[in-house]
Amino acid sequence: MTHHEQGAGSGTTGSGGTGPGATESDATSAEREYTVDHRLSDAEDNVHRSWDNATDPVLTVDSGDVVRFECRDAVDRQLDVESTADDFANVSFDPVHPLTGPVAVAGAEPGDVLQVDLLDLQHKGWGYTGYLPGEMGLGLLPEEFPEAGVHIWDLEGDVGRFVNGIEVPLDPFPGVIGVAPAAAGEHDTLPPRRVGGNMDVKHMTAGSTVYLPVEVAGALFSTADCHAAQGDGEVCVTGIEAPMFVTARLSVRTDMAIDQPQFETNGPFTPTGRDERMYGTTGIADDLMEATKLATRHMIDHLHEERDLTRGEAYILCSAAMDLKVSEVVDAPNWTVSAYMPESVFPDG
Repeated sequence: MTHHEQGAGSGTTGSGGTGPGATESDATSAEREYTVDHRLSDAEDNVHRSWDNATDPVLTVDSGDVVRFECRDAVDRQLDVESTADDFANVSFDPVHPLTGPVAVAGAEPGDVLQVDLLDLQHKGWGYTGYLPGEMGLGLLPEEFPEAGVHIWDLEGDVGRFVNGIEVPLDPFPGVIGVAPAAAGEHDTLPPRRVGGNMDVKHMTAGSTVYLPVEVAGALFSTADCHAAQGDGEVCVTGIEAPMFVTARLSVRTDMAIDQPQFETNGPFTPTGRDERMYGTTGIADDLMEATKLATRHMIDHLHEERDLTRGEAYILCSAAMDLKVSEVVDAPNWTVSAYMPESVFPDG
């Protein structure tokens, strides 16, 4: 049995989440009104855990319909507001993402493009950011963090509360957004693919439009792994992971042809959505990944020494709020990666 509710309901677009106890009917600030045509809960019958074009759709919609998806957190309810570092260390990542869907869009055929207008995202008042024991090899700097660590965030309105009075602005987005690949069989959800998936693009927020290449009839769209906030890089392997509602309009485009996902977004391109002062560190090396590690390591050092954070807390904050940028790739033999931390997240910022 498929657990979803079909029928009309009004809502509004917006990028902010709601606070603790948010419900599916709560609305955020409006840009324009829309009608929700279908609601898809996160009941087990509506969840799958791999990309597979043989998975039957749990819902079929017309092109242009609006669907509200309820998404579980990335580790599928293994954590809650009382969870500890020990709990995070024992999380199973096999499989990693519970996907809500798939939704078939009538008329979508291979070679078409599925246009996904992200209309609204609502968190449920809490989230988490954690890093795993280094022996698991996940995250950018696993060798420097042999023990697991986690922070449970209190999400209230548009901010997430960290330690030492630090507050991170929220701008929710679905980390996983994609359609089924043409290749037969089950495919892991962890790596992103040419049809989308676990892209973790922080600017695919409410008000954005994502374009996905269709490879199978109906497209078979799913979404998951919502983040209340994330730095570009997601360096400790998690953003602010949070269960969430995602409202999207799904439309078939026959006048486009793309090889991999593309998107349009208004930003913002800083955490607060305005010009603001940043503290930056650099990594310079003859390998881009090594330069990325150096820039991140230097930011962790700065936060530890100047902001009185433990190195674990600094690693978590970097994953939630630090943006990595490739500053140059032409000055051989060395490349430059920069890391930016907004000073507004600190009480004196």
